[in-house]
Amino acid sequence: MNQLFNGETISLPKFNFAEGKRIINGDTLKMGEKDILIMEGIHALNPSLTKGINPDKYFRIYASALTSLSLDENNNISTSDNRLIRRIVRDGNYRGVSPEETILRWPSVRRGEIRNIFPYQENADVMFNSALIYELPVLKYYAEPLLRRIHPNSPASTESIRLLKFLSYIQEMQPCEISLIPPTSVIREFIGGSSFKY
Repeated sequence: MNQLFNGETISLPKFNFAEGKRIINGDTLKMGEKDILIMEGIHALNPSLTKGINPDKYFRIYASALTSLSLDENNNISTSDNRLIRRIVRDGNYRGVSPEETILRWPSVRRGEIRNIFPYQENADVMFNSALIYELPVLKYYAEPLLRRIHPNSPASTESIRLLKFLSYIQEMQPCEISLIPPTSVIREFIGGSSFKY
């Protein structure tokens, strides 16, 4: 970070999710005096990233899908379930990861959140709730076929059955309705058709 803010050129690695490894392909980054750097990821709010940098030089945003919907008066929709379903759809579509693998990795992801995100979320200057009121009907269309592929003898089977039961309470959005979602919607990161590159 300090190198960037000092005008130096740095190597810009990428991560190949399908292969599960970091790639150095020669891409570099150098910031001009009036450029803005946007960092995203689980470590982005960690104060060690901004150590030694003038606090006037950065603005921290905590973005998370904080579902505020309920199935009924007594049953809130779990924010964690919403994020897991997002991840199952995204991983299946873009990262070459099966729904079974995503479910089995989920406890590790949650431990990473507890260790690397939640302790630092209060460092954010603002919070952005990326949950959309219409996302579960959209995600259901994509998630159900993926979850149904999980073999009954799989260690992920119990969780897939639980998620399918939960999704059975959600009315699925149809392709003709999904096609009306703008390419700038956050949900497009997971289902495709985004005008942004990830």
